[in-house]
Amino acid sequence: MKMSQPIHTSARAFFQQMMRKPLFKIREHGKYGFMDASGEVVIEPQYFEVEDFYNGFARVRLNDKPVPLDSLGRLLMKHVFNYVGHFEEGLARVRLVNKWGYIDTRGRIAIPITFEDASDFSEGLAAVRVDGLYGYIDNEGSFVIPAQFEWAGDFSLGLAPAIMDGQTGFIDKFGTFVIEPRYEHCFPFQDDEIAVFTQGAQWGFLNRSGQVLHPPAFDIFEGVPFGLFFDGMAQIVQRDRYGFVNKRGRIVIEPQYDFAGDFSEGLALIEQDGRFGYIDLQGRIVIEPQFEDAGVFSEGLAQVKVGGLWGFIDLGGKLVIQPRFEQVLPFRDGLAWVAYQGLWAYIDRWGDLVWREKV
Repeated sequence: MKMSQPIHTSARAFFQQMMRKPLFKIREHGKYGFMDASGEVVIEPQYFEVEDFYNGFARVRLNDKPVPLDSLGRLLMKHVFNYVGHFEEGLARVRLVNKWGYIDTRGRIAIPITFEDASDFSEGLAAVRVDGLYGYIDNEGSFVIPAQFEWAGDFSLGLAPAIMDGQTGFIDKFGTFVIEPRYEHCFPFQDDEIAVFTQGAQWGFLNRSGQVLHPPAFDIFEGVPFGLFFDGMAQIVQRDRYGFVNKRGRIVIEPQYDFAGDFSEGLALIEQDGRFGYIDLQGRIVIEPQFEDAGVFSEGLAQVKVGGLWGFIDLGGKLVIQPRFEQVLPFRDGLAWVAYQGLWAYIDRWGDLVWREKV
């Protein structure tokens, strides 16, 4: 009786399940590892520097070099690079000295390290630079769109921003401009079929047909994200006041707040007279500004600061986890990272400790 196929299938299913299983970074005695959602340690703390998992891999630093780590704790060390990107569509871009290529999820070089620059794969293509110009390759490393652009961005919704003769437009997967290059700079399309473009220190946006929905009129601040739509709304800044524009180009909440965060789960954080509260999509204040600080809603809860400590409220503004933590992060996959009495910990949505750093 042949047993190899069932065993192989079972092992593959187990690995795929582990790849999908959320893992959380933990710290013990100055070293980092990972636990699962139940608080069970699955990768012992042994690394001095690690990042969170993304698409099945976390990057750790060994001998001052980045190395991908899979969810079973295995290091991809067939080759060592100066830089390793995140895995997208099964490939990660890597840099060796000043040349770029790609590795697969087993750490093998999938596309030779020959490019002057390289971007992540998106919709089956990646922008790379050869002899100073950008084109697009497929996942086998073959050019699909010849190198001809001064810059090229990621594909999204079938289009990608690209620069020719100093101006940016959008190309299709044949390399043809379907939105003519006439903008200073453009960013890839978002899920709402909206793409942001800039002019000087202001931004506006257009739709997939190339129709400008709002001309550049919103301020850009260095190092601060802008033009990101959540729940169909984007935060805007005019004359140092914050408001919101919708995806049709209408300013639905006039700039009036000292600060505003992105919408999440139908509510957005706002600051008024030094206190933080929340508004709904119509601009109505649904949780009065009363907190010393606050964050975005995630999984039905948002972190708020009261009396110098952090707790969590629900969508109705009720404190469901009392403020007792020095630091917190938003909930993710049922848990929130907190700093409690100077130590790392994770809590569940009822505020119970799931894991705590050992002294």
